[in-house]
Amino acid sequence: MKKLLPLFSYLFHPIFISVYAAFIYFFLNGSYFSNPEKYFAIFQIIVITILLPVLFYLGLRTAGKVNSVMISEVSQRKIPLILQCFLTVLLIRKSITLEHFPEFYFFFLGGLLSSVLALIFVFFKTKASLHMIAISALTLFVIGLSIHNQTQNIYVIAFLVLMNGVVASSRLEMKAHTNKELVIGLLLGVIPQLLLLRLWL
Repeated sequence: MKKLLPLFSYLFHPIFISVYAAFIYFFLNGSYFSNPEKYFAIFQIIVITILLPVLFYLGLRTAGKVNSVMISEVSQRKIPLILQCFLTVLLIRKSITLEHFPEFYFFFLGGLLSSVLALIFVFFKTKASLHMIAISALTLFVIGLSIHNQTQNIYVIAFLVLMNGVVASSRLEMKAHTNKELVIGLLLGVIPQLLLLRLWL
């Protein structure tokens, strides 16, 4: 099991979480959107949250600004987090807007708040687990969707709760974070989503 744990750090890398959230939002919760709307939104999310960050990462790696896809050094997190904030703002202003996808809009708005808080922690030389921010935010979002749409997502929620523990164990196994950093990440992921729930439930 210990040999398998690092795999979960890659499967649930923060850049993939938005796409997982999109599939859950559009296909598992009785969303009343046409297929072209769903596919176009997912395409935009893939471009903005995966392809562009990967290209920027390759540029930063070439420039020697980061040394790993996990960005383990706290000093290397400023530029990626600023980029994450910028791309999220772009996404919620141009693609996942409040008018078209209100529930999903608040998920990304919560993600933006989490990223800003994580960036603030970086300036205080404190590293929050971005993996825990992402997986915990996704879990709260799916719980909120289940309440909002009155859908039965018990198995998905149970799986995500389990994955919170597995991802945390994975990060510890890889010696990427301390317990404190995992707890900070969990709180930074959960609190913004929790505060925004009242605006769309």
